[in-house]
Amino acid sequence: MSTTSRDYYDILGVPRDADDETIKKAFRVKARELHPDVNPDDPTAEERFKEVAEAYKVLSEPDTRQAYDRFGREGLRGGAGPNMSDFGSFQEIFDAFFSGGDIFGRGRGGPRRQGGDDHLVGVQITFVESAVGVTKEIDVALVGVCATCEGDGAAPGAELIRCTKCDGAGEIRQVMRGPLGQFVRASMCSACNGEGQVPTQRCDDCRGKGRRQVRQTVEVEIPAGINDGQRILLHGRGHAGDPGAPVGDLYIEIGVADDERFIRDGLDVVTRVRIPVADAMTGTLVTVPTIEGETEVTLEPGVQPFAQQVLRGKGFPSVQGRGQGDQRVVVEVVVPRVTSDEGRRLLSALEAHSESESDGGGFFRRKRKRR
Repeated sequence: MSTTSRDYYDILGVPRDADDETIKKAFRVKARELHPDVNPDDPTAEERFKEVAEAYKVLSEPDTRQAYDRFGREGLRGGAGPNMSDFGSFQEIFDAFFSGGDIFGRGRGGPRRQGGDDHLVGVQITFVESAVGVTKEIDVALVGVCATCEGDGAAPGAELIRCTKCDGAGEIRQVMRGPLGQFVRASMCSACNGEGQVPTQRCDDCRGKGRRQVRQTVEVEIPAGINDGQRILLHGRGHAGDPGAPVGDLYIEIGVADDERFIRDGLDVVTRVRIPVADAMTGTLVTVPTIEGETEVTLEPGVQPFAQQVLRGKGFPSVQGRGQGDQRVVVEVVVPRVTSDEGRRLLSALEAHSESESDGGGFFRRKRKRR
């Protein structure tokens, strides 16, 4: 017996003169609203559901309702009250009340069929392929419909006959007695897997299951701009389920190989070029790799270490189709060591022919001051 002190009519939200149909409808509404599966984050849902079920149990039976109307809860003592311990699982309560339908009142339309599982497979692409897009063929092992029996589980030449266990219904019905009265519970027939028919001889390739592991070649279009670790979803290309049930989905996880020429930074591509200090002083023309091929970039005289040249629109496109990155060319100046007095004299002579945009001290003079 519940410890609640609330009036059963108030719990169901019905007047005291409500007829049986009104009480039944009220319970349907409350039961759907308070089912713990619908309220997974509400720790009070289970207790509130039991309270509603207890109220319905009392008010749906003439004897207990009459005792409650005359004497209140005192009239339910001595064994007349409802025993909530025999409710079992919450799903059993709903199966009992909704005659095999789900908690939202939809009929199941026959035995429940298991849908196919999803499948995840990885594919490796190059850095350039991730930038420009590519079509790949992927070999995957999936549970599919048996090609020998075409899914019916029968050996070639065998016939399908009515299942004797379920008499062709595809489900087993059991009359059970629960806290809300007598009800019929249906479950899928294990002999025919809900088909209502069994083969006179089972298929050897799939052992009569109608499904087996098969290898398939799947073609997937990988869009330009995709990043390492992103996934592509192919609906209905996963594992097969029970006959008539939905097929699972196939997820393709993209792995992008490193490329020593490039680094990705958002939608931008970063490339480094190394030039001698003499070229940095006088300017030079360098060949730079891009995702579209090589191109030439002019470096002006006096280019500084770590200066960047930007190649507009040479980066990654956005997968969503909005925006295009650039390519940033980072200049690395290679400064050699001077190991002889003659070299130092030559550099001192060269200083008279060089200039700096900074404090006017000259490149070589600053170098001497830092010794």
